Amino acid sequence: MTGQTLTTTTPSLSADQADAWDRLAETFAGAGVDLTAEELLPPQPGKGRVMAVIGKAGSGKTLMLSEITRALREAGVEIVSADYEGRRRKDRRTVAILAPTNKAAFVLRTRGVPATTIHRILYTPVYDPEYERIAEWLTGEGTRPTVEGLTDVALDRAKAFYDQHASIPGALAAAGLRGSDFIKGWKRREDGLDIGLIDEASMLDERQFEDLREIFPVLVLFGDPAQLAPVGQSGEMVFDSLAESQRLMLSRVHRQADDSPILDLAHALSDDSLDFRGFEQMVREAADRDPRVIWAERVESDLMARSPVLVWRNATRIRLIHAFRTAFGAPGDALLPGEPLICDGLELPLKHRKKRIDLEARGLIKGAQVVYLGPGRKPGFSRLHVIGAEDPRLSAASIVKIEMPDAEEPFIPFAARMGAAFLHGAAVTIHKAQGSQWPDVQVFGPDIGAAAWSNRSEAGIPLWKRLTYVAITRAQERLLWVTRPRLARPSAALSTADLEVPTAPLTLEADQS
Repeated sequence: MTGQTLTTTTPSLSADQADAWDRLAETFAGAGVDLTAEELLPPQPGKGRVMAVIGKAGSGKTLMLSEITRALREAGVEIVSADYEGRRRKDRRTVAILAPTNKAAFVLRTRGVPATTIHRILYTPVYDPEYERIAEWLTGEGTRPTVEGLTDVALDRAKAFYDQHASIPGALAAAGLRGSDFIKGWKRREDGLDIGLIDEASMLDERQFEDLREIFPVLVLFGDPAQLAPVGQSGEMVFDSLAESQRLMLSRVHRQADDSPILDLAHALSDDSLDFRGFEQMVREAADRDPRVIWAERVESDLMARSPVLVWRNATRIRLIHAFRTAFGAPGDALLPGEPLICDGLELPLKHRKKRIDLEARGLIKGAQVVYLGPGRKPGFSRLHVIGAEDPRLSAASIVKIEMPDAEEPFIPFAARMGAAFLHGAAVTIHKAQGSQWPDVQVFGPDIGAAAWSNRSEAGIPLWKRLTYVAITRAQERLLWVTRPRLARPSAALSTADLEVPTAPLTLEADQS
């Protein structure tokens, strides 16, 4: 496939993107997937192949990932997601689009790429045979079933939902079923797949990488070399050890019509002569000429309710959360409706497997951004809005931990015996924010300055530059560079009016005693 042929079938790819496409097309051809002829062939024998598409923000990695997904689908390759995986056939060829975290997978899904997490592919669901017949019918692999307890109207609702959203759990929920009705358990994947496309590969650790190589004969990593490497890997990413022929480098794509001052600042960090003071001067100059960059002398408390302040140090995070709650008049022994939370995991024993499946199917997974709506009907339960979930309203047993300045143990305003654990979400560390994006992002400059003054480096790059790069590229539309440790007064009380209210919220208040 030539670069000229490529540009007639894909939208406005640059020269280095076209070259990367050609190299990947050759790799897929060796695996029996011909993108040019749009046909599937027997894979060629031999060792597996790993390729990496590497580039900084704005280089078109997501465009490449999206177009490769589209081309593989048009060639007849079946996309495997965490929703549902059909029965394996000899002639079936598969691809999975994966991200290391739920947050990163969600960002891809908002851009139309059917991504799931690495964990949900390493471990496969065990389905209830009765309800699996519904999934086979929805995916075109079986005839319309007759299922005891489900009316034709319920099945029609499931079909209408699936035709619009292509989500098996969502379709079953529309028919009145929960995830734990359909999924009976999980097991380590036994059968391999064909092609794995891995986004945010800078976040992969060595163990995850080796697990993926066991499953996928062809593995394509998409990564940003300027991001923060996983803790414990000395600043190195898994694609750093690949041979030069396996690394496809992309440079920034310049488009005059939508050039971004935020990306300009991100790419300026590669200048070895740029120090922290010089960078802050660049931020100030960018703010003078473009409203998408703001030189802020205080933290905007109103924005913290939906978009956390990004910080380096945990102590800063805790102080900002305390200041946020004080500014909004939050009592010491309760949460206010509208307060942001971050799910820190599900503290449920094995016997409550069904509850865990239900909560995870609804999007309440570690790292999920959640808004507190008020107390549930039972002590220790909370009504919650899960940001980005298809059906965002639920009620669940909660363990809320609010860390306080100069206190070793977190303050717990209320807690069920077991359930979903939460930390406050008004501020998060830059490491935790990696893989997420928000329309407006506030970066706490004094913390970046502290990292600069520490003279710490990671893989030969000053730590403050890595932190700054990750932090400012979390902003989709507007960057607020905060220069002073001050908090603006809220313009109004906390509210939940901005959150969409579903017509039929699902209650998950089953007794967990």
